[in-house]
Amino acid sequence: MKKQMLSAALVALLASPVLAQNLAVVNGKPVPSSRVKALQQQVEASGRPVTPEVMAQIKEELIAREIFMQEARKRGLDASEDYKSQLELARQTILIRQLFADFQKKNPVTDADIQGEYDKFVKENGGKEYRARHILVETESDAKALIAEIKKGGSFEELAKKASKDPGSGANGGDLDWAAAGSYVPEFSDAMVKLAKGQMTDAPIKSQFGFHIIRVDDVREAQLPKLDEVKPQISQQLQQQKLAKFQEDLRAKAKIQ
Repeated sequence: MKKQMLSAALVALLASPVLAQNLAVVNGKPVPSSRVKALQQQVEASGRPVTPEVMAQIKEELIAREIFMQEARKRGLDASEDYKSQLELARQTILIRQLFADFQKKNPVTDADIQGEYDKFVKENGGKEYRARHILVETESDAKALIAEIKKGGSFEELAKKASKDPGSGANGGDLDWAAAGSYVPEFSDAMVKLAKGQMTDAPIKSQFGFHIIRVDDVREAQLPKLDEVKPQISQQLQQQKLAKFQEDLRAKAKIQ
């Protein structure tokens, strides 16, 4: 009989409005359940999945915070100037974050925006790609000597390893991998695009870096990613641009004395 009465009392307690609205009651002060949702949203925003274990940690964290907050108030720390200054900074941070979130919600990046940015990317990066090699030296005479040696049967790759001043490609036999012509300085790209597959420049090409001997190993149409492959990155980039413009406009309109 007593066991039945205790069970009934427990059910009634768990179903009470006080516990339904609160996570717990610490030293007589309720910890509202709304705090659980707020902290859960922060965890989710960080990309961390909220598992049952994480949810249990969130609840324990909130109870611990309430215990520590009560002790801090008991010691009068909430009346200190340092606390008030930090509280104001935190209030500003939260309010500004809400402002930016509100702006992004009301000014979303559309599929049309993403398509337009992708089309612009394709236009700027489309066309041909070149698999080129080069040997970079300091003087024109050095470059001419190397060209003569290669024409006599010398290995372009081995000479690049020995003589090239470009540390990035020299160790790889002068290999520059696949790239669009626009990736290089104008003097280099202008000479490169005139070469047929397997052809080398007959004369040294001068640039701000020195003198180049260029050979084109292959040419192909640019290998660009599909829209679906880069859509998330484009969306994020456009969101950042919109937000930056919003911030700049607010600063421009502000009267600062």
